[in-house]
Amino acid sequence: MAGPEQLGRLATTNLRATACGSAPFWHRHDELIWELSALHLHWLACYDPEASASSPLVWHRDFAEARNRLREWVATSGTRLDHDRPTRQTTWPGESVPALATERVIENRDEDFAEFVNEDLAARRQIEDRFRVAVDDQ
Repeated sequence: MAGPEQLGRLATTNLRATACGSAPFWHRHDELIWELSALHLHWLACYDPEASASSPLVWHRDFAEARNRLREWVATSGTRLDHDRPTRQTTWPGESVPALATERVIENRDEDFAEFVNEDLAARRQIEDRFRVAVDDQ
């Protein structure tokens, strides 16, 4: 079964999507995670053994539409083939202006992805641990 990482590689390798359609640092941008996760779930439904025989065609049609959204998200997020920056946020009247995000070069995408996943898992474990402590205290 393909996960979001495999789907990202499928998009950039097998389907020959452009670099601006599927960014190598997608995992660092929630808006790209949301789009790729939706595509992943849609792929699972369309390629399910009990799905209609025409479902894969539906997936490809929807993927064509999603590529346009991915290009927009990539342009907004600021991620590129060799560097990345946090997605810029709109500041509304009355809000304080956030510090400008700086770009950073990421030389090894696979190492960066593994680091990101490990940091994410550690953060999730801390949340679970705090929850367990709170429940035990009750």
